[in-house]
Formats: sequence, structure tokens, C-alpha cells
Amino acid sequence: MKIGILISGRGSNMSAIVEAVQSGRIPGSEVAVVISDKKSAQGLEKAKERGVEAIVVARKGRTREQHDADIIGELKNRGVEFVCLAGYMRLLSKEFVQAFSNKIINIHPSLLPSFPGLDAQKQAIEYGVKISGCTVHFVDEDLDHGAIITQKSVALSDEDTAESLSAKILQHEHEQYVEALRRIAEGKYEIIGRRVVFSDNFSGS
Repeated sequence: MKIGILISGRGSNMSAIVEAVQSGRIPGSEVAVVISDKKSAQGLEKAKERGVEAIVVARKGRTREQHDADIIGELKNRGVEFVCLAGYMRLLSKEFVQAFSNKIINIHPSLLPSFPGLDAQKQAIEYGVKISGCTVHFVDEDLDHGAIITQKSVALSDEDTAESLSAKILQHEHEQYVEALRRIAEGKYEIIGRRVVFSDNFSGS
């Protein structure tokens, strides 16, 4: 399974995915390319340090559709079959989603469907919830809406801030993203409606 990873920032989840692929934790896979929409993204250098091609496809004032078409072209040229969003801060066009239908996943710092969109941790703090977490999900044409693959909960304390909650959630994001990709790479799943159902033969680690 050839994977393409889209980033906009520091690339911590990207690094975790690359390292899991290279160590064999995500079987039968290869990270073919890391693409950023920002040339200042720290994750570009991290990808290169790990021996992965890293390129910039800048927005340059183009429409979302034009920008996405260029990224699709770069991914297809490298035979990418599966796309991971790892801190990619731009919404995908419907053309992008259709080009990789049920082959794009994302991680979001809340227990979806609660608190989609930006500043999910701040939303959770302001709402006063006692439990939050992270969600790995398939990407569809709606924001933070696709079928859920894995989730991990974290407890909030009265002292938590958006920043401290972000740190708590981040501790689990890498392992959840890698676990979701491992299951997908093994191919023992199907999407039924909004549910991602894994084979009874799947044996977790």
C-alpha cells in the first residue's frame, strides 16, 4: 500500500506513521511522498531525515480545486493508493475526496461527532465535558464527518486548559493513527454505512 501524507506544520503524526511503516508495524506499506501546502512546514525536513521524498505544493492564490488538482497529480504520479492527513490545515475539495474515495483518513483531537472543526480542545473546555480524546476517521465531503476507525478517550480535570488538553490528547494520537493504518493495511475491514467493521479474524496487538 503506497501512502501519501499531507501536512501543514510540524509533522509529528507524519513522523510516527513513517517510522511505523519503516519498522514494519504497518505491514506491506510504503510512504511514497509527504506533501505540504506550506514551505515553512517543519515536517518537510523530518520526512527527508527519514528518507522520504518531501515536496511543497503551494497555494499561490489558486482556488482550492486548482491546488487540489496539482496535489492529486503528484500523488498519482507516485502511485499513491492511500492518503493520510496529518495536521493538514486545508479542507479538501469534493474532487479530491472523489479521486481517493474511502482512501483518505484523518485524525481529529476530539471524540467525534463532538467538536468538529478548528480549536476542538478549546471547544471541549468551554463546553465543560469530562471526557474528550481523539478520533481517526475516513474523510468524506463534510468536515470531520467520515466513518470512524478508532477513538481514544482522555479524562479532563477542572484545571485543564485547551493547551494541557491538547498535550494529553497528543500522547495518544500517534498510537491511534498507527493502529488505524495497521488495520487498514491488513485489509480486514469494510465500511457499512457509517460503521467501519473489522474482521473477527483480526488479532490486535
